[in-house]
Amino acid sequence: QVQLVESGGGLVQAGGSLRLSCAASGRIFSIGVMEWYRQAPGNQRQLVATITSGGSTNYADSVKGRFTISRDNAKNTVDLQMNSLKPEDTARYYCYAVLRISGNWGNYWGQGTQVTVSS
Repeated sequence: QVQLVESGGGLVQAGGSLRLSCAASGRIFSIGVMEWYRQAPGNQRQLVATITSGGSTNYADSVKGRFTISRDNAKNTVDLQMNSLKPEDTARYYCYAVLRISGNWGNYWGQGTQVTVSS
């Protein structure tokens, strides 16, 4: 069974930092793009950061210069380092990956991890 499991969320004061991690497990042949999304109550899920298999990255304007996405292809993990956090960063953060399982590519989501930033 293929899973994406996030960790590292929590409560932090404005200006603080958190590091989210996501690990993909199961019979994975290849991993394509990996991304972090977030969703606050009443809002649509928003793309936060993207990293390709080659390491190219892209960020939402709201997090540029504060968040850094990285991946370890040997460990099948993707991290999101979040600095200078703001109350508006409060949301549930989800890991997303395109995985090749037994020859077929598919889209996979983690269960999410809550990030709360207090003012």
